[in-house]
Amino acid sequence: MVEVGQKPVQKRRAVASGEIILDETTVSKIQSQDIKKGNVLTTAQIAAIQAVKNTSSIIPLCHPLNLTGIDVDFEVNDNKIVCTCSVNTMGKTGVEMEAITGVSVGLLTIWDMVKAVEKDENGQYPNTRISEIKVIKKEKIF
Repeated sequence: MVEVGQKPVQKRRAVASGEIILDETTVSKIQSQDIKKGNVLTTAQIAAIQAVKNTSSIIPLCHPLNLTGIDVDFEVNDNKIVCTCSVNTMGKTGVEMEAITGVSVGLLTIWDMVKAVEKDENGQYPNTRISEIKVIKKEKIF
């Protein structure tokens, strides 16, 4: 791991986002809570928060951090859902890996919960995809 002991403790924030492309019928089922596994967005939100809190256990050489806040939001469109994850800390290193991990796991959870209605007659996912995962903002707040 990189030594960060000499760096000052300061408020840090990172925001990441990504999207999952789904069939419009699937998105409608999510909105009407007609997915057999349960409430998709609430489950994905909890999964994303849990992933953020466990990032240092998932990604080798990431520092365990004392997080001060996590926000996970979803924007539902006709054929996609955008996940945005904001992470805050008071620490010596940034939280962009935590934000990216939250987005990734949130989107993976959506896929897992809707896969029964997303797959085609051959059991494949020809149009389902996760993409556009990126850090929107990383900042030190003085």
